[in-house]
Amino acid sequence: MEQMQHIADVYGLTNEVEVKPFGTGLINHTWTIDSGNNKLILQRINHTIFKSPAAIAGNIRLISEYLSIHQPGYLFVTPEKTLQQEDMVHISNEGYFRIFPFVKNSHTIDVVSSPAQAFEAAQQFGRFTKLLAGFDAEKLKVTLPDFHNLPLRYRQFEQAVATGNPERIKQAAGIIIFLKQYKEIVTTSEQISANPAFKKRVTHHDTKISNVLFDDNDRGICVIDLDTVMPGYFISDAGDMLRTYLSPVSEEEKDFSKIRIREDYFEAIAAGYLSEMKDELSQEEKAHFVYAGKFMIYMQALRFLTDHLNNDVYYGSRYEGHNFIRAGNQVVLLERLMEKEAALQRLLPAG
Repeated sequence: MEQMQHIADVYGLTNEVEVKPFGTGLINHTWTIDSGNNKLILQRINHTIFKSPAAIAGNIRLISEYLSIHQPGYLFVTPEKTLQQEDMVHISNEGYFRIFPFVKNSHTIDVVSSPAQAFEAAQQFGRFTKLLAGFDAEKLKVTLPDFHNLPLRYRQFEQAVATGNPERIKQAAGIIIFLKQYKEIVTTSEQISANPAFKKRVTHHDTKISNVLFDDNDRGICVIDLDTVMPGYFISDAGDMLRTYLSPVSEEEKDFSKIRIREDYFEAIAAGYLSEMKDELSQEEKAHFVYAGKFMIYMQALRFLTDHLNNDVYYGSRYEGHNFIRAGNQVVLLERLMEKEAALQRLLPAG
């Protein structure tokens, strides 16, 4: 990195540093820094997506201050301060950079491979929200406006169907009919927003398993990648876990016959999350645990198809029809989930 010397100076790293790419994150770029015996994580915030890096820093600072007082034993990984006591450094034409401590004897997992891992991750995301139950979530800045606003995503889908690429609209006729047929998922999300039984809490909003640190025994340590932490409903966190852990294949899989719902993984996610959140959630919220998966999968299908109809302006595509394949993948995942909805509801822990 050309700007590494400047970053080293700002953070007071006096030893010669070695920088290597780290992780598989799709939004922010991440590296490890070896500076003598000191290992650190360097990250560049993608400010084309996160328009206000200062809001992210402010959110992390507020949460850190709260946890240090009320939950001092919880490991909350916060950015190192610069010599000027700043949370990050801005380099012209390069962006915003920050440094985190590297948690010793920890690792991340890119793809969940056992119910035990799913349980540990779900428990960590539940614990994070539970420990912040006394924190006023409305103090947090919204770092990604309308990130999980399903009614908005549906309106964007309708607009793409009306004005998008005519050939692609014709190609996607079957998926369009399916998504319109299940608009009730949007209606339910609107009802949740108006229902006082559903509480806005400190919510991570990006609960893929790679956002949990594990120890050498694959036990969860804490959650990381806090840029999307903002006020939200539990369905965002539970739903994203269901969307990304339940099937043995990801949204990139072209062979839809491989898509299935693993009931033992569902049971692990529910048990892990509710082991922390069972006393925080209302009975009505608990009754919508399976719906959370429908909410997230349906929304992602909408977003992929909308982008396909709009000629791939948001996600981009690595091959012709990439977002069409992703949308079809998520439609099949939603179908598989709805086929098992009653059985999954029976697997939820009592109480």
